[in-house]
Amino acid sequence: MPAPLRLWHLTSLDAPTVAVVWALAFAWVAEVALPMWVPLLLALVVWVVYIGDRLLDARADLHTPQIHSLRERHYFHYRHRRVLVPMAVAATCAAVVIVFSLMPAAARERNSVLAVAAGAYFSGVHSSRKLLKLTPPKLASLNSKEFVVGLLFASGCALPALSRAASGPRSAHWPLWSAALFFAALAWLNCYAIERWEAVSQPTRRSRVLPVASLLGLAGLLLTAAVLYSNQPRAAALIAAGTGSAMLLAQLDRSQRCLTSLALRTCADLVLLSPVLLIPFAFLPR
Repeated sequence: MPAPLRLWHLTSLDAPTVAVVWALAFAWVAEVALPMWVPLLLALVVWVVYIGDRLLDARADLHTPQIHSLRERHYFHYRHRRVLVPMAVAATCAAVVIVFSLMPAAARERNSVLAVAAGAYFSGVHSSRKLLKLTPPKLASLNSKEFVVGLLFASGCALPALSRAASGPRSAHWPLWSAALFFAALAWLNCYAIERWEAVSQPTRRSRVLPVASLLGLAGLLLTAAVLYSNQPRAAALIAAGTGSAMLLAQLDRSQRCLTSLALRTCADLVLLSPVLLIPFAFLPR
């Protein structure tokens, strides 16, 4: 795997990149202009969260007899913690400055709900690993880390565009919300696929990602047709791009035996950058 891609993943720059790409794509669909500080703030917050999550995972597992759950990204963060921690602190300070100097008061109140939810979940997961044990089996999938991370991640990416498009025509709301909900499902699929791939230790075991990814791809095709029929080509194009990501995740599942764990994990995030294919259309007239 090329060294730049390897570092892109190991330094936790993959998640901020995906977040910024989708946030800008949602803004394009909603036909709103995001101030430059919005994607910058989103990138800083996502990067700090991922740095903290991986460092805490590494610290917890390295102090227990069982460290088989750690991956190369965890070891990388722990080895370079003396560099990453100060950088994360600086990024946090920069994010705080942006919030209190550039973000309008109404937006701070609106975003505080998402911040509190993310903070509560983050602290809950790392203060106690009994979250799933306290959940009824039928609800375990809804309380899983993959589901919550996917939902919070998609909410953070879509909220800037959704809040600014609220004053627009109502007929354009449901395609934008459909694209946001589809991305939430795609973000969950990404987390689910990675969790399943890393949990499969025997070559004969199946990850069960392929049927789920195929089903989401089919749903994306149907949703694209429905949104396109309602004369919302931008939303349809974004959902189609997301559908391509779902099908690429299905292909990665088929090819997982041919890829290293690091390459598979990196590619799982790389395929989420499909909205960059829409850049040439961003300059076309409505």
